[in-house]
Amino acid sequence: MSTTTEPNKPEAKKITPEENKKNIENHKKIATHLESAAKHHIEAANHHENENHDKAATSILAAHGHTAIAHEAQKEGIKKHASSI
Repeated sequence: MSTTTEPNKPEAKKITPEENKKNIENHKKIATHLESAAKHHIEAANHHENENHDKAATSILAAHGHTAIAHEAQKEGIKKHASSI
């Protein structure tokens, strides 16, 4: 039976409790906005089914806003995570 060892990996970056808390809050912010965007897209689909296209448009704009906020938060998170690789 042979065992293989992993190549020498750089040690994981240590983060402070404050940084960890910010990371957690950022992930939750992203998830919350994506959930809201999904809800508004479902509303838009329902409005289209009922041929209420003006309400559908309003729901689509709300979904877009939540998606944009989530995207910006993701970009910030990626910058922080990429620097630790």
